[in-house]
Amino acid sequence: MSAVYLIRHGMTEANEKHLYCGSTDLPLSAAGVAALRTLHYEVKNAVFLTSGMQRTEQTLELLFGRVPHRREPRLREMDFGCFEMRGYEELKDDPAYQDWITGDNEGKAAPGGESGRAMEQRALEAFFDCFPPAQDTVIVTHGGVIAAIMARLFPQEGKNRYEWQPRPGRGYAVTADGYRAIPD
Repeated sequence: MSAVYLIRHGMTEANEKHLYCGSTDLPLSAAGVAALRTLHYEVKNAVFLTSGMQRTEQTLELLFGRVPHRREPRLREMDFGCFEMRGYEELKDDPAYQDWITGDNEGKAAPGGESGRAMEQRALEAFFDCFPPAQDTVIVTHGGVIAAIMARLFPQEGKNRYEWQPRPGRGYAVTADGYRAIPD
């Protein structure tokens, strides 16, 4: 049975510093590269996609080599607008930030950014363009995108989007019968 592998990109400096990073096109950090080199995936004869951002392109190459692939911008992370590349400590006293994190931040966009629902809608459209796959499909994308897809596909699990977010370099193999965490 064919599967769609949803793999989160490796660690970036923004991840290490706990900064909001969606639309900023960052490369992997040195620690992110080193961690990915310890992972191994058994996927052969697959179709490969990335969000087209540096961190997903580098992750794909480190995990699978220089394979032909398609870039799908709908698989990009949520745009955090004016909160991009800033962390909680810097933002905690900002009234716009407080309004966003205490309100409906799934429905409300960060100023100059997009809402969680808008990101989810575009990511799901891209995912369903690939599913069910005729052959294995590897999608190297972002934690928020993976979490949005998994929460929609498996609501019976009772997890919210944040609970579905895999660690860098990891993810899920999704088939018509269910899913499993990867790598094993």
